[in-house]
Amino acid sequence: MIDWSLAGQVARGIANLQPAGDPTPFEQLSGPAAESERLVSAYTGLSAEALPVAEAVGRPEWIDANLRAIGGVLDPLADRLGSKLGPIGGAAGALLAIEAGAISGLLGGRVLGQYEFPVLDPAGPARLLFVAPNLAHAAQALDADPDQLLRWVALHETTHALQFGGVPWLRGHLAGLVGELLGALEVDPRGLLRIPDLSDLRGLVERVRADGLAFVAVGEERRGSLESAQAFMALLEGYAEHVMDAVGADLLADLDSMRAAMERRRTERSGLLRVLDKLIGLDLKLRQYEQGKAFCDAVVARGGIAALNRAWAGPEALPTFVELDDAVGWLARTERLGLGRGAA
Repeated sequence: MIDWSLAGQVARGIANLQPAGDPTPFEQLSGPAAESERLVSAYTGLSAEALPVAEAVGRPEWIDANLRAIGGVLDPLADRLGSKLGPIGGAAGALLAIEAGAISGLLGGRVLGQYEFPVLDPAGPARLLFVAPNLAHAAQALDADPDQLLRWVALHETTHALQFGGVPWLRGHLAGLVGELLGALEVDPRGLLRIPDLSDLRGLVERVRADGLAFVAVGEERRGSLESAQAFMALLEGYAEHVMDAVGADLLADLDSMRAAMERRRTERSGLLRVLDKLIGLDLKLRQYEQGKAFCDAVVARGGIAALNRAWAGPEALPTFVELDDAVGWLARTERLGLGRGAA
């Protein structure tokens, strides 16, 4: 139903509109990758039998990998919905392709690195990707030393690799969360053909503004499922953000200036791009970084990294959506679960 060839054309076209830099300084990754694995493992206690080999890729390669990952999630949903759409299924498939391509293209000009794997297949192979032209442009925009920026980003992505490689149940848990949310998505073909009235539009705008597009898509009855997924992603991102700064403090001479510049890069968007961020969920990603890092920093300040590693003991130990703003409450709850000494 979804024309992935069309999606790729759209994505590459949009990515090419965004500025890029010389990828050469970011193509030799073996040293930074080995350094990151050693330092992150030493700090966190996380270890994996074997991490994916770090790969320097261009924007087209990253887009192809991202669209394959998106396809693994959307194709089953599209197949389920296709029978309901009847003769308008082809048009809906083209629309989905354009939307997926537009999102991938926008991200393809911005993503610096990514630990990538098929979300719904916990046993599928993983890759550790660094988008060389984006790293080069970011170094210019942030006025950062290329080597320092690469080592800093490598800390973040290696942390994700060690999370999923060293905690066996994480990928299956994520697949379950995503599968549950996909099961909640339903499309009524009649709704696609109906022109909404003004009150519908006002209500929709207010709901998106208050809760984000994802909450609107799954509906109020699945709010708990979406909050669980968001809390999980905030923990993953916040943990990586905490580690890249904690380890980077002794490794990188200009960490403070790079952190400040990175925060500006994430928040200083033009009006149109800010709207796009809201619509496709990038504003949510930013909140995940901020909220998750604040939670992880607070936990480590009170109990060290061993206390934060209680989260990896099992799904019951993960912070809830509410606990992300209550590190003390989460510490107390996990203490009652018998996880007082941590669980890496």
